[in-house]
Amino acid sequence: MLRFFTSGESHGPQLTAFIEGMPAGLMINPGEVQKEMQRRKIGSGNGARQNIETDEVEIVSGVRQGKTLGSPITLVIKNKDFTNWTEPKEMRSPRPGHADLAGAQKYNFTDLRNVLERASARETAARVAAGAVFKQFLQALGIEVASYTLQIGSVASDKASTFEEVKNAEEKNPGTRAFNEASDQAMEALIAETRKNQDTLGGVIEVWAVGLPVGLGSYVQWDRKMDGQLAQALMSIQSVKAVEIGEGIEATQKPGSKVHDPIAYAEGFVRSSNNAGGLEGGVTNGEPLIVRVYHKPIATLYSPLPSVDIGTKEPTPADIERSDICVIPRAGVISEAMTAYVIAQNVLEKFGGDCMEDLLANLKSYKGRVG
Repeated sequence: MLRFFTSGESHGPQLTAFIEGMPAGLMINPGEVQKEMQRRKIGSGNGARQNIETDEVEIVSGVRQGKTLGSPITLVIKNKDFTNWTEPKEMRSPRPGHADLAGAQKYNFTDLRNVLERASARETAARVAAGAVFKQFLQALGIEVASYTLQIGSVASDKASTFEEVKNAEEKNPGTRAFNEASDQAMEALIAETRKNQDTLGGVIEVWAVGLPVGLGSYVQWDRKMDGQLAQALMSIQSVKAVEIGEGIEATQKPGSKVHDPIAYAEGFVRSSNNAGGLEGGVTNGEPLIVRVYHKPIATLYSPLPSVDIGTKEPTPADIERSDICVIPRAGVISEAMTAYVIAQNVLEKFGGDCMEDLLANLKSYKGRVG
């Protein structure tokens, strides 16, 4: 069983990702891990923290001479900003839209920073480090995961129609990661205006995965459906409020004849469209997996909303914490990591194997049977 955990606080000494269940014999390229970490840092709308952290990842267990051992993998990311937070900095006015108040009530804190330190999106750096390992695992099986920005605020880009468009968006427009040039410029202008107004923006990420075999996931039990697993994993990302698979939202407005994907046979079963987003009945059908992830605007506002002092109960503006204006240009990297995790989980559940050689043999045999 593949699983991973993260630990660490936003301004603590380090973040740690712990992976258990990765087969032995997978070649891990540290440069590819670092590349993913850098992708999480770049893009328009970022805050000052990105200029402080180098996000260098150290692999301290589970890998020897470049290959996984089958034992737990530990990834460590030092927080450079830790040295700037040696003096206590109490926080008392909860930010609307953040975990501050509910977390303090749940754990009986009088200092909201005890909540912020773990609830912060800084935690996603550890997810991306783990995701870099999952992506390398999937690449060894011929599976690729990528994403692009579909919308920032009110500005929407065209939808990608090919995986090449998805992959090329980041190189064409690194600031927003929208593959449409006009949308990129409009998004940049909106981010600049929003920064000037001391406000924040949300948006939509679209994630694609290609090369998936038919039959990942299962319809036989509710918690084995892959669409449910994807929704849970992606909804766990900070500021995500909705997840859509395929044409899920648009499909509600159309008759079934305009939604479901016709099936044909041409040296294998094929579909003439992919409105289902690669999943039917909780099971992959061989088409590209397409998932959309919806982020609300970031909760920290530089022109803060009304709040209440958690101690005195008196009205006060919400606390201001250093933050991004818009996380969307970087958020796709986090969604890719979580999508890769769910796919890797299901691959290992279906094909097993304590080492890569056994897993690859099992996958080859299965593909030969289903065609």
